[in-house]
Amino acid sequence: MRCASRQMEFGFEPQQTDCAPQRDLGIAEACARFMGIDDELTAVCTRLCLMLGLPELAGRVGVEWNPRMRSTAGRATWPVCLIELNTRLPEISAEEVRRTLLHELAHLITYERLGHGCCQPHGEEWQQACADVGIAGEKATHRLPLPSRTIKRQWKYLCKSCGTSIERVRRFESHVACYKCCKEAEGGSYDDRFRLVEISMASAQSL
Repeated sequence: MRCASRQMEFGFEPQQTDCAPQRDLGIAEACARFMGIDDELTAVCTRLCLMLGLPELAGRVGVEWNPRMRSTAGRATWPVCLIELNTRLPEISAEEVRRTLLHELAHLITYERLGHGCCQPHGEEWQQACADVGIAGEKATHRLPLPSRTIKRQWKYLCKSCGTSIERVRRFESHVACYKCCKEAEGGSYDDRFRLVEISMASAQSL
């Protein structure tokens, strides 16, 4: 369901479109009114996805404010295509709301184009998606005045082909392959030969 009130616009400059950049219209003030599903921010993402030729993603994407977030500015969840934003962002600046929203949308755009697990989280494809939504040169991490905390990484995965290993706080919910090996063998497409294998942290420490 879309909100009937004025749609919020972001200053962006998508590639390969004839649309001029739009003016930022009081994002922080509007964000402060929403502490759940945000129809206006969802509408912004929907419009951007349509402009980039991704109608299926446009129909699934949603944005909500998550009051439980502390050190994380935002999060994108696939395949439900939900973007969650830290409720403290409007207190920092309207620009941080904008950049975080587009940062997370770029993740969903990358997954929609290539498939989850077929690309690095902040690799070349994600950088291209950032440029497409108007935040070229976006960094992978933020330096925002949010509370910090240390979260123990409980899951470790290994590529038996090249030996690359990664640690994660959350367990992968689907099969994921080594991006480096898939990139070299299949141009980045998923190849089950390079599927990451889950190993125990005790075993990982002895490797």
